[in-house]
Amino acid sequence: MARNQRKEEILKSELPPALPLMALRSTIVYPLGTIAVQMGAPENLALLRANEEPGLIVALVVASGDHDEPVEPGKFVGRVGVAARVHERINLPGDTVQITLQGLRRITVEAIEQTQPYAIASIKAARETPAEPAELEDLVARVVSAAETLADLVDRIPDEVPQILKMNVSDPGRFADLAATNMNFRISDKDEVLQRLDVGQRIRFILSRLEREVARARVMEDVKRQTEIKIEQHQREFYLRQQLRAIQAELGEADPGEKEALETLKKIDEAKLPEKVGQEARRETERLRMLSPASSEYQVIRTYLDWILSLPWHKRSGDEEIALKKVEEALDTRHYGLLEAKERIIEFLAVRKLRGGDPHGPILCFVGPPGTGKTSLGEAIAKAIGREFYRISVGGVRDEAEIRGHRRTYVGALPGLLIQALRRVGVKDPVLMIDEIDKMSAGGPSGDPTAAMLEVLDPSQNDEFVDHYLNLPYDLSSCLFICTANNLFDIPAPLRDRMEVIRIAGYTVEEKVEIAWRYMMPRLLEEHGISDKDIQFTDEVLGFISSRYSREAGLRNFERNMASIMRKRARRKAEGEEGAWIIDNAKVEEILGGPRYAMEEAEKEPEIGVVTGLAWTSTGGDLMLIEALRMPGSGRLTVTGQLGDVMRESVDAALSFVRSRAKLLEIPESEFRDSDLHIHFPAGAIPKDGPSAGIAVTLAIASVLSRRPVRRDVAMTGEVTLRGKVLDIGGVKEKTLAAYRAGLREVIMPKGNEKDLRDVPAEVRQNMAFTFVATMDEVLRLALLPAPEPSLADQVAAESSPTSDRPAAEAEAVPAD
Repeated sequence: MARNQRKEEILKSELPPALPLMALRSTIVYPLGTIAVQMGAPENLALLRANEEPGLIVALVVASGDHDEPVEPGKFVGRVGVAARVHERINLPGDTVQITLQGLRRITVEAIEQTQPYAIASIKAARETPAEPAELEDLVARVVSAAETLADLVDRIPDEVPQILKMNVSDPGRFADLAATNMNFRISDKDEVLQRLDVGQRIRFILSRLEREVARARVMEDVKRQTEIKIEQHQREFYLRQQLRAIQAELGEADPGEKEALETLKKIDEAKLPEKVGQEARRETERLRMLSPASSEYQVIRTYLDWILSLPWHKRSGDEEIALKKVEEALDTRHYGLLEAKERIIEFLAVRKLRGGDPHGPILCFVGPPGTGKTSLGEAIAKAIGREFYRISVGGVRDEAEIRGHRRTYVGALPGLLIQALRRVGVKDPVLMIDEIDKMSAGGPSGDPTAAMLEVLDPSQNDEFVDHYLNLPYDLSSCLFICTANNLFDIPAPLRDRMEVIRIAGYTVEEKVEIAWRYMMPRLLEEHGISDKDIQFTDEVLGFISSRYSREAGLRNFERNMASIMRKRARRKAEGEEGAWIIDNAKVEEILGGPRYAMEEAEKEPEIGVVTGLAWTSTGGDLMLIEALRMPGSGRLTVTGQLGDVMRESVDAALSFVRSRAKLLEIPESEFRDSDLHIHFPAGAIPKDGPSAGIAVTLAIASVLSRRPVRRDVAMTGEVTLRGKVLDIGGVKEKTLAAYRAGLREVIMPKGNEKDLRDVPAEVRQNMAFTFVATMDEVLRLALLPAPEPSLADQVAAESSPTSDRPAAEAEAVPAD
């Protein structure tokens, strides 16, 4: 009774209209509560020193932010605080004062009357809203239940807290404040409880926080229990292993882990590893001895030692001497043609032979269109010199770790592709074919794999190649590296500089026919289960398939088309049909459909504004038609065909040159002013760029503006300057073969490329005419035909036109209707 009376006296005591403002950052006292607080903030110390009298009443508020941040009193206006009485003061070292605060009642800060040296706020008593009786009982019961659960699960909450709460259920407001005080809430949650004047909302907020804490505590309890179980299991296993070792020692048996370590050391000694490698392997084995076989680190070290012992540190393959005659025979047996490539390979191997196998020489790189035998050339070299062969495809590799390996700290780490290849072949001097090196991704978040290849392909550095996984030097200098690429310029310049480039341009129709007879036909007949008695070809038919269905530089489409014909015969044979199929052109069209390529380009009639140019792509040479069209307009130029900036600039330069030669070409000046030009490069889905179509574009513009047709039996390539000089270009061999495959027998090319003609196969040189030009005027004389005579209908139409016979100036002077 006396307690309730004391409570009523505290709550109903009169408060001054203005109180000193004390901001707390780490705690708060609720009405009827008591706490001890150490004060160190300058403004709070100033407040206490200015008010030394006992029984000082202050307004307590919660300040957010760090302790070093200054307090801004203006932020507390309108917020709820607590009026508290200062009971006891104790001076502590370090300019700190400990005081005891007793909460009196909730107040609301209405205004700040003073800020220096400490804040004084005008306040008024806060009015609380009682909770709804209907839901109060359920809320209180749930809070008590959550408190009991937390007291069981969390050690820092005393067991007496639920009992204290049960003793105060008759006063819901005090009940909520006690729960917030004793449940170790964060200061922000305590402040939220202080701000809620609706008792029902206050209890609901506390309940939500308690239920969240209960869920978190249960998760922590589960984790703790599982951890204890695992620790007990490990302790039990350790105890049993100790007992097992003691028993084995009594019986004279070796420990399995010790036995495995001894076997590993024996293997290390037998492998005769290099000195540094042997030291590292022994050190890791000693570490293995100290670990339990159940340890994850044990398996990592065990796998690492397996890799070291499985690598061929000394084992070699093949002949010590390179037999050049044997290599030449192997290349001729497996590949027809490619004389230049074979000659360069023999020269390369001859140098290695004379230097006693010294690897310090260039790395071979075969560059050419798909299907020209680059990979199989590498296989033939390996077979000829008696070495193991392994192909590493690096197309699409974008992670440096694919080349150098992952560090052992990563889960599932492995060495790079090179070390993996050496483990698979089992010798230290294989032929390693690095395929599609131009398709490696250069740069990115995972490092640059092309930069990692610089060390691999540099003979002066790769004798101490360090893989990240092994972290030991490995000698790659005994390996014969051969790279392949479709486009040389997709390879970064520093990497390209380390390689000896051997170009493989492609095959002529005659070469494809010979390859079909020698290599493809026997293999395809065997693969399809038929013989030469079931199907028969002729040279003419194979040439027809090559020129009309498979005009690419390589052999893949040619082989695919032949396989399609053989599959038809195999099916009929399986159905019981006997006899031999004699394949002719009609039979080919019946099976493969209509020809994909038109007849010889040379048979086409000359046209105005259409020129046959030559292009060089990663798939070999190709024909490129250039079309020009003139329309009435205002002198505008339109260029289409998905062109790059260089090719667009070539078109602008070509138009300027033609305009400068207008009198020579008999083109009226009004043509440039009153006509629009549209230049189009067909096959618009394929990107095109480069200056080598300059003379073809210039000729097309000159043709369409002068109304003079262009010869279609000639192909041309070359860059043109504004002064009309024809500059040399690249890819002469590939472009010449493309023209030859298309049936064209005359090519116009720059004078500076005459030296490149020696790269063209002799058979093609003998059957084609080459015209070398130094200026564009020569091209105009060679390829531009005289204007055709107008037909009778054209003459009649011209006479009936009212302005046809007038000069341009007169025609312009005629007034419009």
